[in-house]
Amino acid sequence: MLLRPALLAGLLLATAPLLAAEPVRAVPALDIDRYAGQWHEIAHLPVSFQKKCVGEVTATYSLRRDGRISVYNACRTAAGERIAAEGVARAVEGRPGQLQVRFVPDWLSWVPLVWADYWVIALDPDYQWAVVGEPGRRYLWILSRTAQMDPALFDQLRHCAEAMGYDLAPLRMMAPLSAASGP
Repeated sequence: MLLRPALLAGLLLATAPLLAAEPVRAVPALDIDRYAGQWHEIAHLPVSFQKKCVGEVTATYSLRRDGRISVYNACRTAAGERIAAEGVARAVEGRPGQLQVRFVPDWLSWVPLVWADYWVIALDPDYQWAVVGEPGRRYLWILSRTAQMDPALFDQLRHCAEAMGYDLAPLRMMAPLSAASGP
């Protein structure tokens, strides 16, 4: 009997940060034409499909004739090899900052489970940086149009993600931050 209250208290303590956090929200507007092109990954939360990546991570998006988006992700491994994955993204109707992405063959695209949420949760007005996540807070990527990011901007984007309840303790850096400019 005593185990049940202790278990409940532990569960409440474990979920308290999520209860206090802002909900994960996608940006209210996303211009896919401007978002298309190459992005450099500055940092991400660890995910199984990026285990081999140690640096030079890029994501390239291009519009397809059918209205979907081609996705080409590439990175460098510890052995110096360049590996890549190709996928497809689609817009979520009526939700401009929300996309869904898959990395399985076209013939499996009818299966709902192959599509993963890809939400742009913060975006530079000039489309020079972006923060991408999803409502479960399992995935997070900090992206830049350049291969490095200013440390002050990086801290600002980290705080944005933390405010939405992301645990950034395991955040993996994939690119160096640029040297801080001073007086």
